[in-house]
Amino acid sequence: MFRSVLVANRGEIAVRIIRTLRRMGIRAVLAAPWPDRGSLAAELADEVVPLPGSSAADTYLSVAAVIEAARRAGCEALHPGYGFLAESPALAEACAAAGIVFVGPPPAVLRALGDKAEARRIAREAGVPIVPGAEGEPEELLGLARGLRFPLMVKARGGGGGRGMRAVGSLVELGEALESAAREAGAAFGDGRVFVEELVTAARHVEIQVIADAHGTVLHLGERDCSLQRRHQKLVEESPSPVVDAGLREELAQAALRIATAVGYRNAGTVEFLVGPPGSDGRRPFYFLEVNPRLQVEHPVTELRTGLDLVELQVRAAAGEPLPFRQEDVRFAGHAIEFRINAEDPFRGFQPVAGLLAQFGWAAEPAPSWRLDTGYRAGDRVPAEFDSLLAKLVVWGEDRSAALDAARRALARLDIAGVPTTLPLHRAVLRCEAFAAAEVTTDWLEANLDDVLARAGAPPPAWELLARALPSLLAEPDSPWTARPFWFGAGATAVWAEDGVETRAVSLLPHSGRTPPEGAERLGGGRVLVHTAEGEWSFRLVPPPSLPRRHGDTASGAAAVVAPLAGRVAHVAVREGDPVAPGILVAVLEAMKMEHRVVATAEGIVREVRVGPGEVVREGDVLLTLE
Repeated sequence: MFRSVLVANRGEIAVRIIRTLRRMGIRAVLAAPWPDRGSLAAELADEVVPLPGSSAADTYLSVAAVIEAARRAGCEALHPGYGFLAESPALAEACAAAGIVFVGPPPAVLRALGDKAEARRIAREAGVPIVPGAEGEPEELLGLARGLRFPLMVKARGGGGGRGMRAVGSLVELGEALESAAREAGAAFGDGRVFVEELVTAARHVEIQVIADAHGTVLHLGERDCSLQRRHQKLVEESPSPVVDAGLREELAQAALRIATAVGYRNAGTVEFLVGPPGSDGRRPFYFLEVNPRLQVEHPVTELRTGLDLVELQVRAAAGEPLPFRQEDVRFAGHAIEFRINAEDPFRGFQPVAGLLAQFGWAAEPAPSWRLDTGYRAGDRVPAEFDSLLAKLVVWGEDRSAALDAARRALARLDIAGVPTTLPLHRAVLRCEAFAAAEVTTDWLEANLDDVLARAGAPPPAWELLARALPSLLAEPDSPWTARPFWFGAGATAVWAEDGVETRAVSLLPHSGRTPPEGAERLGGGRVLVHTAEGEWSFRLVPPPSLPRRHGDTASGAAAVVAPLAGRVAHVAVREGDPVAPGILVAVLEAMKMEHRVVATAEGIVREVRVGPGEVVREGDVLLTLE
C-alpha cells in the first residue's frame, strides 16, 4: 500500500479523500493554491504543497503543476478527485512518466472514453443502444443534421459537467449553437470539437456505478437517478432510481459491465444512460449517454446504500489489490438522496456568487442518517476562481418516503449565510408533487422553474430590502441614525441600491416604535445581505446616477450594458455602430467554468465597446454603451 498520496483537488472532495487516506494510515498531501491554503482541506492534510497561481487553469487543472507538487512531496500516488483533470489522459501519462501511480483508469482508457464519439462506438459494438447522431466539422454537421430528427443536442466530444452542451429546436438555431458549444468546450477542456445527437425528450438520467481492479474483475454497485438538472448540471441525485424496476436495473447493469469490460476499465467509473418513458408494452427504452471515468460528485448516495467507501476501493485498486468482494456480496439497503448546495443565486439566473460565509453549518443537531460533505466553514471565503459547489447534503431512509422526510428536516436545519445558495430551490423542490411522485425528467426543472422558485419565495425588490436593511447599514458611530429605535419614512439622505431590475433610493426617519427583528451585513463588492423572517436575500449598493461609475461616466443620453457578475470576457458579439434590440446577445462572460450570456435590454446603437475577450471584469463594470 502507498505511504503517501497527493490530493490534487479542493473543497469537499479534497476533504473527503483526505479523511479516507488518513483512516487507511496513508499520509495525505494536499496541493493548494493561495486561496485554499487556509481551507478545511489544508487543515486536515498531513502536508500542504503550494501551487503557484490562483486560477483553476494555473493550479488544479495544470498537469505540470500537480506533478511537480507530487514530486516535491515525495508522493507515490496522485488522486485527482473528480473534475476535468481526473479525466485527463495527459495527467495519467505524466504520472506514469514520473513514476507516480495515478488513482484512476489507464491513459488509453481515459483517451478512448474522453472522446464521447469514440465512446458511442464502443457502446454500439458492445451491443448497447445509442441515440442517433452525427459527427464531423461544424460545416458538415449543418448538413448531416438534416437527416436527423429535431430537436437535437449539441455536445462537446471531450469534458463533461454540462459544458459545451446546447439543445437545438430547429436547423436555424444550429449554427449559433455549434459555435457557442465549441467555444465553451474549448475554454473548459481545450478541445472545441462537438457532435450532435437526437434529443431524447421526457427522459430520466440513470447511471450505473462500476468498480474494477487490475485482475480482470469488474463489478457494479447499483444505479443512481440524476434526473433533476438545470442546464445539464445535476442538482439532486438519488439511489435507487424510483422508476427503474428489477428487470431494467439488471439490463442497465449488464450494459454498463459490457462497456467497462470492452474497454479494459480499471478503478471507479460511471456509465450513464438516458431512460425513456414507458412504451406500449410498459417497458422503458434506454440509451447509452457517456462514461465518466472517475469518481462522481454523487458517489455518496451509493456509499450510504452499500456501506462501501468508494475512495478506499479506488486507492486499493490503484495499488494493485484485488477487489475484496464478489458481485453477489454487494448488499443494498434503503434509499439515499443527495442535494448539491452551490453558491449560486436561483433568483438571479443561478449566477455564481463569491463572498464570505458568515454562517455555515447545522442550526440544530443533525440526525445520524444525515451526511454533509463540505470543504467550507463559517468565516471562509468562497473564491470566484473556482467551482461554485459549497457542499453536498446526503440523507438516508429505510425507503424513499422516509428519505424525503429526512431531506425536509435536514434542509430546514442547514444554516448557510453570507452568499446566496441553492438551498431555497432544494426546499421548494421537496414541496413539488412531481418530485414526490418521481415524475421529474431531465427537462422538468427548466420547464417548471418559475413555479418552483415561486414556492421558494422570490426575493423582494431592492428598495424593500434596502428599507429593511437601513437600521443595520446606517448604525455607524458617527451616524445621526444610531439613535434607536427608528422606523422608515420620507426625507433624510438617500441610499441607492440595485438588484439587477431597478435602482431605488430609500431613506429613514427617527421613530419611537420598536425595530423589526431583522438584520443586514455588508459583503464584498458592495453587496449587502439581508436576513428577514421570510428568507435571506442580497443586493448591491451603487453610486447615485449622478456619480461616475468605476469605468467613468457614460455620455449624456447613453445607456450602459453592465456585467451581471464577475468573470472573464469570453466573447464580444457586437461592434461599435451595430444596432441592438432587447434580447440581442452582446457579450459572453465566463465565470466559475460556465458561460453566461449578456443581452441588450434596450434598443439602440453601440456607441463604445469597453472590453475585449480575455479581460476580467467585476460585477457592475460597464461592458459597452448604447445611444
